[in-house]
Amino acid sequence: MTAKQILLTADEMPRRWYNILADIKMNPPLGPDGPVPAEGWAPIFPMNLVEQEYSTERWIDIPEPVLDVLSIWRPAPLVRATALEKALDTPARIYFKNECVSPPGSHKPNTAVPQAYYNKIFGIEKLTTETGAGQWGSALSFACSQFGLECKIFMVRISFDQKPYRKSMMQTWGGKCVASPSTETKAGRDILEKDPDTPGSLGIAISEAIEAAVSDTSGKTRYALGSVLNHVMMHQTIIGLEAKKQLEKVNEYPDVIIGCAGGGSNFAGLAFPFVHDKINGRDIAIYPVEPTACPTMTRAPFVYDHGDTAKTTPLVPMHSLGHAFMPPPLHAGGLRYHGMAPTVSQLIDEGILEPKSVTQLAAYKAGVLLARSEGIIPAPETNHALACVVDEALKAKEEGKEKVILFNWSGHGLLDLAAYDKYFSGDLEDYSLDDKTLEESESVFADFPKPERLTCR
Repeated sequence: MTAKQILLTADEMPRRWYNILADIKMNPPLGPDGPVPAEGWAPIFPMNLVEQEYSTERWIDIPEPVLDVLSIWRPAPLVRATALEKALDTPARIYFKNECVSPPGSHKPNTAVPQAYYNKIFGIEKLTTETGAGQWGSALSFACSQFGLECKIFMVRISFDQKPYRKSMMQTWGGKCVASPSTETKAGRDILEKDPDTPGSLGIAISEAIEAAVSDTSGKTRYALGSVLNHVMMHQTIIGLEAKKQLEKVNEYPDVIIGCAGGGSNFAGLAFPFVHDKINGRDIAIYPVEPTACPTMTRAPFVYDHGDTAKTTPLVPMHSLGHAFMPPPLHAGGLRYHGMAPTVSQLIDEGILEPKSVTQLAAYKAGVLLARSEGIIPAPETNHALACVVDEALKAKEEGKEKVILFNWSGHGLLDLAAYDKYFSGDLEDYSLDDKTLEESESVFADFPKPERLTCR
């Protein structure tokens, strides 16, 4: 019997993160007085993480205490999806990085653990954050429990209501979770005054979490972000670095790399080590995949915009639907953030990445196919990547070409079964953002500066 899993030993776990800022040029974040200096982030993040955010060193050492916690589940398996290949009758060889083996069941702890560690050694005692479907809030609660930090999570209201067991998971690790918008912050109260029945958004939850952090007069609270910024992307590259080593063990290299993308972290974690190869001449297709309901990469422009609804963050260069964008409540697949990571956005702008979008029903159909073939129930977010994997595998079949497809299984769906129930009951429908809503949501950044057109170094 040929083993489905390709494993690394503990000694083979990567000891350094890959920093893509060594290989691409970026527009700087902007404040009222121009580019934001590193110290401008000090009220929000500890300076040791800010240094990583601004670093252009290609390799950053992973501290031993971080490796100790990561070793609870890492190195994560690389799996040959032979049952899926058979179900699709495709000549493609399909591999996935199984990130659902972490304690919270997703890729998110890859950055939650180092963020908790760096805050701890900086003298911080409490972290605030936002969460959408709850994967990030769960991951940060887990990480804070490992390093003895308090954790406060503002969870998007519609997810708070639909996914109560995510809240239970956070509480089990000691996190305190509240529905956002809340009455605990001015940002939340202002939103509720305008719309008491709002379903909430990640932009609103970010505003609340940042306000809660910077308003703590003790100076012992900071904010932690689960996606978008470069230090977060960098922490996730342990995924792709492990995958490279695992593929080398079976003499394979991907022709196609696929990951779902909301803010960009799990996609970047798998893809960025291979983006380095593409920048240096390797022929490889790399697809970030999003829902048609929140088409940040495929339909929104590359602009300067705020990362949150209350405009407390600096302006950052990204593909954005507008910081006031409100995701449609009928969308049950996650990936709802209004913007995309600046690094991912820059690579899209340069044509190095080719974004795709899929409908909600296509995503769940692919997720069910994967569950019935490979046995793991995928997170709704992962389903978007899976829909693209199915398309690429069937394309290989039509062309009669062998291809190696690598995708990131970013999380399991065991706490998302209510959404699957809606799918099986016929209560989910496809939704594509209409042009009028898109135009209205993008009007908020009409007067902001425009990013410069840059190319890789």
